[in-house]
Amino acid sequence: MKLSILMPVYNEEERIADALKQALAVDYPCEIELVVVDDGSRDGTGEILGRADDTRLRVITHPRNAGKGAAIKSAVDNAEGEYMVILDADLEYDPQDIPKLLAPVLDGRATVVYGNRTFGSHSAYSFWYVMGNKAVTTAANVLFNSYIGDLETCFKLMPVALYRSLDVRSRGFGMEAEVTGKLLRRRIRPYEVPISYRARGREEGKKITWKDGVEALFILGRERTRRRAVSGKR
Repeated sequence: MKLSILMPVYNEEERIADALKQALAVDYPCEIELVVVDDGSRDGTGEILGRADDTRLRVITHPRNAGKGAAIKSAVDNAEGEYMVILDADLEYDPQDIPKLLAPVLDGRATVVYGNRTFGSHSAYSFWYVMGNKAVTTAANVLFNSYIGDLETCFKLMPVALYRSLDVRSRGFGMEAEVTGKLLRRRIRPYEVPISYRARGREEGKKITWKDGVEALFILGRERTRRRAVSGKR
């Protein structure tokens, strides 16, 4: 199996070099590629990516910032692996946890795996950010009669073909809710494994806001009430 690690990047010149180094240093149990999408960065991110030298690394550049969902779409369109996982470049997530996500797939226990931030293994975070995440996750569980622990997690591992079939339209952070809503709508319940998490604050460049939480609730409601396609696949 080949795993495509998809990394959307926007204005991360202070972290991108470490993000690449950490992602490529992991002892993965399978072949990997790292597909980085520079989503219209206006700082030195592009120059740093241009100097990166590793045969497992591919860089795609957006001329203008289009949002996380759009960056992931470009990465998925160019992915060559059978499976994919999203890894942000902000160093909040530890790529050393990715083999944990792969384990249930490799031993046949799961097809879709989420990394669950229990918010017990962390450094610091905003109270309202955590409460917002819990509210959105609870809404998904109520709407779809499911019991997942962390809807907004970056670590979503699944077959590339499955992600493509979801036809995710959200161009920003709403893609997290859309992906989960569409999976739950198909009665695909993610297998969850605990992961570590090091949150950064607004002053460190954190981009998600309360507006993204409101959008996530709207998207979940839309996916729950949307009429099922004739094929039953959407």
